[in-house]
Amino acid sequence: MSEATLVRLLIFRVGNLVCAAEVDAVREILPRLPTTRIPGAPPVVAGLVNVRGTLVTVVEGWRALGQPEPSVGQTNGAAGSTVLLEVGEGRRLAGFTVDEVMDMLAVSPATLEDRTAGGLAGVDPMLVRAVGRRGDQLFVVLDVAALLGPILSTQGREQ
Repeated sequence: MSEATLVRLLIFRVGNLVCAAEVDAVREILPRLPTTRIPGAPPVVAGLVNVRGTLVTVVEGWRALGQPEPSVGQTNGAAGSTVLLEVGEGRRLAGFTVDEVMDMLAVSPATLEDRTAGGLAGVDPMLVRAVGRRGDQLFVVLDVAALLGPILSTQGREQ
């Protein structure tokens, strides 16, 4: 199988949910950074961080995916990572907080099941592109544009 026919994914955990994003959308993985709250922003927006001179809106992964709130020891930048993702046609940069970055994986598109295939307990199917398997563990491949696009558009700022 050629490299061109593989889908490359970054696998990460948000709460109890194992997720993936296509590597082409991932710009960088950073330690969880403290954010500056944006007045009037929805609760799903953690705030802004300055990444080498660029202000980036950071979205709380657990809120965006409807997962339980992390324990006190995992908040305020104490644990986890911020995955910088390029969103939409304009490749707008956004941060997405995750509890753990687990792996990078290259899979054949044929091994990914349609989002209607099940295994999505508690996740809005409109935010999911596909369902995959890593060993005996299911993961959901997120539709980054569907997940973050509406949140970023409410911020009304160009980055």
